[in-house]
Amino acid sequence: MNPTRAAAGLLAVLVALALQVSFFPHLAWQGVVPNLVLLVVVAAALSRDAGYALPLAFVAGVLLDLAPPADHVAGRWALALVLVAWVAARVRPDTRPSTAVVLACVAACSFVGTSVFALTGLLLGEPVGSVPEILGVLGVAVLWDLLLTPFVLPVTMRLLDRMGATGRERAVA
Repeated sequence: MNPTRAAAGLLAVLVALALQVSFFPHLAWQGVVPNLVLLVVVAAALSRDAGYALPLAFVAGVLLDLAPPADHVAGRWALALVLVAWVAARVRPDTRPSTAVVLACVAACSFVGTSVFALTGLLLGEPVGSVPEILGVLGVAVLWDLLLTPFVLPVTMRLLDRMGATGRERAVA
């Protein structure tokens, strides 16, 4: 793995995490904030390959699990984001993905990631709410992530494509 590209991915995760835990709680809709870290993981999986996205997703998940005001068992977001990276990497086309593919991937990944997080909480006996409450949170989370996709994914995907690319790769991009 290219160290420059790894550093760019980590920087993108850290910026997303900082915004997610500091700024976006003030804009929470029904108690749900957009998952910017998930969007960075999806961008990494769509712009690079699974070998890059999966370790980044694990690190991002651990950081999200440990970032205040975390009130859950550590590892739940790490598992959810690794699964998100795997799903997004599996649907990644060989060429630049179309807008429809990106939006469908974000919707599916947001649903999968939030569902896995909620289900692991349920399995671990943490208070996650009733099924209708969980479904409401899932709907709002998917909507939030879709609304922010045009602002987060193109910039992040371009950053990850350009960082660490060789001169020949830059000429082709």
